[in-house]
Amino acid sequence: MTQRSFHHGNLRAVLLDQAEQTLREGGIDALSLRELARKAGVSHGAPRSHFVDRQSLLDALAERGFNRLADEVEAVIASDAADYKQRFRAIATSYVHFAVTDAALLDLMFTAKNGNAPEGLRAASERLFAAFGDLIDRTTEAGELKPQNSYRLQLLFTAVLQGIASLVSTRRISAEDGDSLIDDAISLLVHE
Repeated sequence: MTQRSFHHGNLRAVLLDQAEQTLREGGIDALSLRELARKAGVSHGAPRSHFVDRQSLLDALAERGFNRLADEVEAVIASDAADYKQRFRAIATSYVHFAVTDAALLDLMFTAKNGNAPEGLRAASERLFAAFGDLIDRTTEAGELKPQNSYRLQLLFTAVLQGIASLVSTRRISAEDGDSLIDDAISLLVHE
């Protein structure tokens, strides 16, 4: 057996891209470091320099998912949307789209054991929820939300989004029905 030479400038990123695609197409059970190495054209041991085991790969994928979703949420918060209701809707739509497009990744993100998770994964998760909290705090300060427990509202908002995403991704409801539920949820949250 010949050893293939390393030829990627950033093997870690290549492996994560491949892993995300594999997760999307075949689910978590299809992920294997050896198979990812084969697809990347490197020796079967090369991924171990970035991921000591399969769990560290899964943690890195979850971290990447949280960061990508947090990037989207932070971009909406920083946008020039006319009002907070539009921002909530944009975030909710983005979240549900992410969940439908990358359902297996979202499942992985929310099944990661936060207490035992590596620091990067914990920080990425906290970043997403902090972004939700930032939007809630800004909306409350603007008088468009009643003053209340921000943390509980973050959890409620996340639970509603997760529920809508789950209903759409499992095809229990249509994407159009999901959009209507998003509108209904935001109308209940944000003053007209």
